[in-house]
Amino acid sequence: MIDLLDPSFYASIISDRRFIMAAAIAIFSGVVRGFSGFGSALIYIPLTASVYDPLTAAVTFVMIDMATGISFVMGAWNETRWREVLLLASAAIISAQFGTLILQYADPVLLRWSISALVAGIVGVLVSGWRYEGKPHLAVTIAVGLFAGVLGGAVQISGPPIVIYWLGSMHDVGVVRASLISYFGLFSAGSVVTYYIHGLLNATLVALAILLGPLHVVAMWAGGKAFHLATPETYRRVAYATIIVSAIVGMPVFDSWLR
Repeated sequence: MIDLLDPSFYASIISDRRFIMAAAIAIFSGVVRGFSGFGSALIYIPLTASVYDPLTAAVTFVMIDMATGISFVMGAWNETRWREVLLLASAAIISAQFGTLILQYADPVLLRWSISALVAGIVGVLVSGWRYEGKPHLAVTIAVGLFAGVLGGAVQISGPPIVIYWLGSMHDVGVVRASLISYFGLFSAGSVVTYYIHGLLNATLVALAILLGPLHVVAMWAGGKAFHLATPETYRRVAYATIIVSAIVGMPVFDSWLR
């Protein structure tokens, strides 16, 4: 990690032609996250996995997400439903240990195809109009958290199960957005610890996250401003469209476009 103090180390990362694409991805995913409260992973992970690899995508994302997510939690504090958030985050952090093993040992190309298939399935659920009906309760909340944690540990896409759950059970999109921001802040912090324990953090990935993080933060701020101009229907459409895009662009068949 001593390399993190060397400016030339950062220069070598920036000089890599892949960095420009990664910077654009960080900005776009940040705008989406600031607007909808989620969705940055659905853009960042499949695209960055195409530019680099799934491990680089997941590890850099979670470090960026921890820094940016925690910084936005205070603004979402009052509208957050903390009981549900704490239950979900606790369950997700526990099950993320198993998801991390998938990230470590699964074939990268197979993992990327799995990401696309997973997201396509989520799109199908959303397009069908199915939602969880009723108020959140303990058993369902924990089950959703455990499932989200496995997805989060493996590919840092823990948001969709929670979004499907909350968009049906919470009718105020402001509450949904605030609760998502708070959840991601907690889960990302737990994920960084998990990845550290599993030995997935190294100087190159930390440096890449440091370079991309500020771009993501500024983009989130811009997206947050746009949220206040949108209607609830627009909010839902943007959230769903984000998932649809991620299902397409994450396919390995499109690698030649991004590399």
